[in-house]
Amino acid sequence: MRLRHADGQTVHLSYCTNVHPAEDLAGVLGQLDTYAVPIRERLGADVLGLGLWLAAPVAAGLAADPQTRRKLRAELTARGLEVVTLNGFPYQSFHAPVVKQAVYHPDWTTRERLVYTLNLATVLVDLLPDDAVRGSVSTLPLAWREPWGQRQSDRAARVLDELAAKLTQIAWRTGRAVRVGFEPEPGCVVESTGQAVAALSRVDTDRLGICLDLAHLACAWEQPAEALGRLRAAGLPVVKVQVSAALAAADPVAAADTLRGYVEPRFLHQTRAEPCGRAADPADPAYAADDLDAALAADLPGAWRVHYHVPLHAVPAAPLESTVPVLREALRELFAGPVAGCDHLDVETYTWGVLPAAQRPGSDAELAGGIAAELAFARDELVTLGLTGIPGGLTGIPGGLTGIPGGPAAPASAPRRHDG
Repeated sequence: MRLRHADGQTVHLSYCTNVHPAEDLAGVLGQLDTYAVPIRERLGADVLGLGLWLAAPVAAGLAADPQTRRKLRAELTARGLEVVTLNGFPYQSFHAPVVKQAVYHPDWTTRERLVYTLNLATVLVDLLPDDAVRGSVSTLPLAWREPWGQRQSDRAARVLDELAAKLTQIAWRTGRAVRVGFEPEPGCVVESTGQAVAALSRVDTDRLGICLDLAHLACAWEQPAEALGRLRAAGLPVVKVQVSAALAAADPVAAADTLRGYVEPRFLHQTRAEPCGRAADPADPAYAADDLDAALAADLPGAWRVHYHVPLHAVPAAPLESTVPVLREALRELFAGPVAGCDHLDVETYTWGVLPAAQRPGSDAELAGGIAAELAFARDELVTLGLTGIPGGLTGIPGGLTGIPGGPAAPASAPRRHDG
């Protein structure tokens, strides 16, 4: 979906397809009719944006075959779908029975990560709508924090320099610019915006920047205004925003039984306790755990925020809450001013399939309904901030989904140009 900011910029709103398992092109195409088209129809949108996730083998095959890329673009267009952003964080096997720390491999010290990301950029330039100003690819924040030292840091710096140079070559060759955004995440080398500034201070900011995941921002207990001000002062652009909300517990002791219902084997759910004057390290083990079950066993002090993406529009099981207030504050900082702070937004709730059973979709239709409700929620938040619909991009503004189920109920309680 497309909206217009007061400064004239087109702001693209999409949903990330890493919520769907697909390890080959046939699976990616199957998602379009099973989920994307029904979501577009539920929203009453003429065009729906997708933040595609392409596993490494799929990206490699597409990058090597221009004809297949053109066919994929045609399949998207025929269904009223468009792509301006790709999720390049998970390399492959994102819906394996156990993912956990495997999602951080290969990391940015490796050729494999570089090749994968450049393959994605090659694919994206052929998927971009003709009038899109640029594309974006989100990626992991260098690596998991251990092991990491000067040798790994030096190696990653060389790889990022090569990434920026190759992205510049793609822009000159194709006339389409693609930027890569590094996504701060709990437990990684770059967890906070302060760490992002320190680690990425020397990158080519014409090509590289930050993917700001709003659930991760909340889990780091960062204030959106301060975090965004820090990035602006450092000259690090926000290439992409992942519109997401984390799980929150004001009183983890009282919520312990409910929290145990969110413990599951597939994904890491890093947990961070409220800082309360502690040192700046957000991964301080006295206030941090690398998974929810470890946090429950350690009895971390104070209020918690848990890296567990929860549906934006639904209230978690009481007495838990979500970090939607942080999301709202961040969107206000990004879009309420005279200039839009970003033009690519992707709703990224990839955890629908591992939610507690009472909140989990029971069918493809229920999942499509839930994602549509999340997109409507995000759209309405942006409209509240003054953004407007673009004819042909979406309909029904203002307002939400009329007569459209929101998925499982929560428990009661620019034209082509050379940009080189």
